[in-house]
Amino acid sequence: MARKRALKGNGKVVLASGTFDLLHMGHVKYLEEAKKAGGKNAKLIVIVARDKTATKRKGAKPVVPENHRRALVEALAVVDEAILGYEDFSMDKVVEKVKPDIIAVGHDQNSIIRQVQDVIASKGLDIQVKKIGKFGKDELNSSLKIKRQIIELYRR
Repeated sequence: MARKRALKGNGKVVLASGTFDLLHMGHVKYLEEAKKAGGKNAKLIVIVARDKTATKRKGAKPVVPENHRRALVEALAVVDEAILGYEDFSMDKVVEKVKPDIIAVGHDQNSIIRQVQDVIASKGLDIQVKKIGKFGKDELNSSLKIKRQIIELYRR
């Protein structure tokens, strides 16, 4: 927590979140755009979904374990810090812990947008919500596309 407070003094803190299973260019572009949303000297903090949360929300267990996904995300140059989310998924707790100036949400995170807006409104917080667009149409820009490609390659 002390590190996050220190980060905030130098620029805006941007919060992004996701499962980040089978890390791909769509993830990288999302995180790059999220950090840009904070402007000069922004710090990007990424919440990586727990295996239990990802399984519950997506209906399937991630291929890559949560600790590995967190480490991979944090290894990206654009990311200042990556932390695992809460087992009992809670936007309240995440916002309280990170204290972001901006929350960046992906093009496919509509349920998260509603939860974030509810938390901001209920607590009277001054946090911007920025929706980040989708990247690429025909490339392997989603974990599902990668899984399908692997299956197709092994069927041949």
